Amino acid sequence: MLAKLAYAVGKDPAHATDRDWFVATALAVRDCAIDHWTASKARNQAAQKQVCYLSLEFLIGRLLFDILNNLRLTESAREALAGLGIDLDNLRAIEPDAALGNGGLGRLAACFMESMASLQVPAYGYGIRYEHGLFRQVIMDGRQHEVPEDWLAYTNPWEFERSDVIYPVGFGGTVEDIQANGSPVAVWRPAETVQAVAYDTPVVGWRGRHVNSLRLWSARAAEPLRLDAFNSGDHIGALADRARLEAISRVLYPGDASEAGRELRLRQEFFFTSASLQDLLARHLRLHGDLRSLPDWAALQLNDTHPSIAVAELMRLLVDEHSLPWEEAWTITTGTLNYTNHTLMPEALERWPVSLMERLLPRHLQIIYRINWQHLEPLVYRSADNEFIKSVSIIDEGSGRYVRMGHLAFIGAHKVNGVSALHTSLMRQTVFKDLHALYPARIVNKTNGITFRRWLHQANPGLTRLLVGELGDGVLDDPEVLIQLDRLADDAAFQNLFRNQRAASKANLVKVIAERTGVLVDPGALFDVHIKRIHEYKRQLLNILETVALYDAIRAEPERDWVPRGKIFAGKAAASYHRAKLIIKLANDVAKVVNADPVVAGRLKVVFLPNYNVSLAETIIPAADLSEQISTAGMEASGTGNMKLALNGALTIGTLDGANIEIRECVGSENIFIFGLTAGEIEARRQVGMNQCRVDVSPRLERALGLIGSGAFSPDEPHRFESLVHAVRSDDPLMVAADFDSYWTAQRGVDALWANPFAWWRASVLNTARVGWFSSDRTIREYADGIWKLPV
Repeated sequence: MLAKLAYAVGKDPAHATDRDWFVATALAVRDCAIDHWTASKARNQAAQKQVCYLSLEFLIGRLLFDILNNLRLTESAREALAGLGIDLDNLRAIEPDAALGNGGLGRLAACFMESMASLQVPAYGYGIRYEHGLFRQVIMDGRQHEVPEDWLAYTNPWEFERSDVIYPVGFGGTVEDIQANGSPVAVWRPAETVQAVAYDTPVVGWRGRHVNSLRLWSARAAEPLRLDAFNSGDHIGALADRARLEAISRVLYPGDASEAGRELRLRQEFFFTSASLQDLLARHLRLHGDLRSLPDWAALQLNDTHPSIAVAELMRLLVDEHSLPWEEAWTITTGTLNYTNHTLMPEALERWPVSLMERLLPRHLQIIYRINWQHLEPLVYRSADNEFIKSVSIIDEGSGRYVRMGHLAFIGAHKVNGVSALHTSLMRQTVFKDLHALYPARIVNKTNGITFRRWLHQANPGLTRLLVGELGDGVLDDPEVLIQLDRLADDAAFQNLFRNQRAASKANLVKVIAERTGVLVDPGALFDVHIKRIHEYKRQLLNILETVALYDAIRAEPERDWVPRGKIFAGKAAASYHRAKLIIKLANDVAKVVNADPVVAGRLKVVFLPNYNVSLAETIIPAADLSEQISTAGMEASGTGNMKLALNGALTIGTLDGANIEIRECVGSENIFIFGLTAGEIEARRQVGMNQCRVDVSPRLERALGLIGSGAFSPDEPHRFESLVHAVRSDDPLMVAADFDSYWTAQRGVDALWANPFAWWRASVLNTARVGWFSSDRTIREYADGIWKLPV
């Protein structure tokens, strides 16, 4: 480390800052990984097949402890630094979060990459090296404000720039039909071209047995500036083209409320997809020579619809650039690509206006038309129902003309998978019902998982030490060993140890809450945690309404023996999602009133922690007692926060949605709090028209809505939350009113169990014991066996 400090950072110990020591330590740790990485690359080249995982998001978080832990070097590094007077834990706080994702989608990609390395599955992860990533959330006057995330401000010591790995990515222009060897050939002449430059980060597997590569693309203009304009004095205009092209990798999820924002989003998706496919084909030709064997040597996984343009781009590369016949190219494409669906919401299944596609990717639109024609022609020939044909067409002509990217991915994929049993079933019944009828074997289920190395070993070292002490080192390698905790669930002495490590995590979170919000939370209270992206279907509003009702009940009967609660919220709302941002404001306004009221002091505190990210999650999750997983049934594809919290011993309160169903099956119905309408019941209500089966708003809910609507929490603007209140009282699209009483009852069941410590900690231990199945190692084995056809 001293050598790195001197020769890579250029500092001596007397003048080095904590940041200098972090960089020196990271570079030293990176060096330890490189030998493993080099050996793994050689194995990957000799492997029968490699996986290419395409994702617009990789929420990898901080890497120092991740890599140290997987290399089993944490204590060695701690001792070496201590000998130099440096605290390793202080360096951990110096490292910025790599905010290359928004939530579950990006974190899932990171977990999968780590599991593939741990299982020695040869793989490349492909995405974008966002200069700023997702915005940093600042809460001012209870409102979310977005400021740029500057994770690269002090360089990134983990990455390697590959200046020799650059691919051109074109946009716009025209398509010409020419004759080549007597056959018509389409030639795309882009109006502009941007260079995709590769940056590689090692993804270290457990015990350093294997290291894969995360390859992120940065956009670079071919010409840095227009020299003629610069020399004529137009210094800013000379850089305009460069700024426009390089904006592609500037920010994750640029606002899409404007036409320019939507165009930039499509540019981003095509940019990284095209570069990744070009890289794959170049590597395949170098190693194997013949592109016809691509499905034998490569499996591409499209993480959601963002990279679904890969269907058209792979066809273009094979047909236009490598002169393969269309039919052979289609066989290669459908034998190589696979698609993971993450949502049942039609608005989240991307659609691009035909006019935008025609202007930005004219050749790809031609290819999509031909794919659609060969897909629909047999149906027309069989005189299929016209409405059925419309429903399965890639082109949606119902209101304007749009390219359905989910349909394109489905038709071009070998397999299409859902991410929980319920989600996969609903895919077959709803969004892909008619496509499923055409291709009944295509949809399969692969329930999500999480890497226990990050979300147990690293995030909760206290619990990990306890588990190793009781179960042995084998629990570090095999999550299924956790089931042996079942025998200790009724052991009062073990329960006490389990409870003590939770108390230490809660004390740590209490400090973080005080530092970031100024709110003092009783560490002995029940920590009720709702941490995830702020979205109406995730129903933070339902939780807030129950909080208001609880506050009202405590004020009405302060003499009762209420269970002390700390309601902890965290999450970001999309910059243009005004309703979600209003929910954040409501949470903060409720917190302000509740926390200042002496009547409820010691009984209820409400906290909204700003700038939720991976590192904050690693602090909150080990301290959670209750896990809020309360989305409207049928709308959450899977969830992974539910798995992380249950693994760390939090009890789940939730609907029968996503992976909650499978969690209940694993932990037992008596160790989880389930409430609310089922997906089937909700669908039945919608079929008959919700206004015909509206439940009456209960007196308790009406009272809570009245307090919010009257301005009790917003006296400066009494009607601030009128739109939220109106939605619940009127059509109730997300079943907040319909589920409220059931949710309230379930929460009182939580109170009752908390009041019985032996029963609570028994259930908590059993949650940790029985969720080994939710390891992402299991998920990756299922992908490898059922989709990629890889031995693991």
